[in-house]
Amino acid sequence: MVRFYKGRFFYQRVVEFMTSGPLRAYILAQDDAILRWRQLMGPTRVFRARYSAPESIRGNYGLTDTRNTTHGSDSPESAAKEISFFFPEFKEQQWFSTQEMSYRQGQYFYHSEKQVHLLRTQPEQLLQSQGH
Repeated sequence: MVRFYKGRFFYQRVVEFMTSGPLRAYILAQDDAILRWRQLMGPTRVFRARYSAPESIRGNYGLTDTRNTTHGSDSPESAAKEISFFFPEFKEQQWFSTQEMSYRQGQYFYHSEKQVHLLRTQPEQLLQSQGH
């Protein structure tokens, strides 16, 4: 993902920060996921986040503009590029055509040991998710 910033004045600082410790990447699936995540993160500039969105992630934890704790795609196009970088095996269009409906119907559950969401395939799993 850092390659998208190559040539920008802050490139080296971003590389150093993003490689300074563990990094977790996620694919967020929700209507308006980009907008909602960006609202949770708050403004990119930490001083703005502290002033206009003090309860945001960046308002609470951001240190500087290049060490602002989080990143989020700004468009579906950049999300597609970033997803393919972090998850090369994930095929976005295939997910939409084969799995989106199951997701929308609540047929996925979080497997805490594997730290992934899995499709409920057994009838008892479906009943369990519906509170029966």
